Amino acid sequence: MPVCHQVFKAMGSPCELHLHGPDAAETRRVAASVIADVQRLERRYSRYRDDSLTSAINRVAAVAGRCEVDAETAALLDYADTCYRESDGLFDITSGVLRRAWTFENACAPEPEAIAALLDRVGWDRVVWKRPFLSFGRPGMEIDFGGIGKEYAADRAAALCLDAGIRSGLINLGGDVRVIGALPDGDPWRIGIRDPERPETLLGGVLMTGGALATSGDYARFLRIDGRRYGHILDPRTGWPVLGLVSVSVIAASCLVAGSLSTIAMLKGRAGIEWLHSLDVPHLWIDADGGRGGAGVFADLLKTPG
Repeated sequence: MPVCHQVFKAMGSPCELHLHGPDAAETRRVAASVIADVQRLERRYSRYRDDSLTSAINRVAAVAGRCEVDAETAALLDYADTCYRESDGLFDITSGVLRRAWTFENACAPEPEAIAALLDRVGWDRVVWKRPFLSFGRPGMEIDFGGIGKEYAADRAAALCLDAGIRSGLINLGGDVRVIGALPDGDPWRIGIRDPERPETLLGGVLMTGGALATSGDYARFLRIDGRRYGHILDPRTGWPVLGLVSVSVIAASCLVAGSLSTIAMLKGRAGIEWLHSLDVPHLWIDADGGRGGAGVFADLLKTPG
């Protein structure tokens, strides 16, 4: 069966598609449509683009205004609202404004006064969300779809492939992975899991024939101050990096769910370990001391690391 392998960059991350289809030209067309859709979502939801929808909303938020959003954005806001409530306020799409203090470009923590000043502009509970209108309770607030945007794009990509008749494929958007069926010979896909202490190496891999795998970790951006590691995942209640876990991987039916569960577990710190067990989802956690644990298909990885 012909394979189409496409490598591209989107949403600040290396991305790739492996699609198997009965017709080579048609499979290439499907791959092109998937890439175009990922780029469309980046244009809409990137916080780095002045012409994005997110930037337009944040210009309204800056003056504590009110705006109307389209159905696709409303669905994302509904999901963010659910994550906020299910995480007891830890998963908060208004917390991105804290990055103004935490740049991770200097080997020192920001001044506490700078963090305290920004915390006054954080809080989904200060936003009134009633479809299709979004109102901000404080001037200077922002929203950021970064915690769910790439995962949503991966799920959209899988849906486009399935609608086009692709029954074997792998979509990898910067480590957020969706699997479409087995390989054409019936074998599962092997998905590598990075070692957070040595990101250029793998701890091992898991075998998948469907669903999604997402990893949340601080190995890409962190500071080490006085021997303590401070990652880029920030607690919206304190404005400081969460401590305890350095990486969490979760497997779920959709990338959106896998990604939000792994992020919420990171935000919970070591309490995230018990929380993941209570959910009974396949997962892997690694703590700041190199300890690791998990459940489901990660069992073999835990037995034979490396």
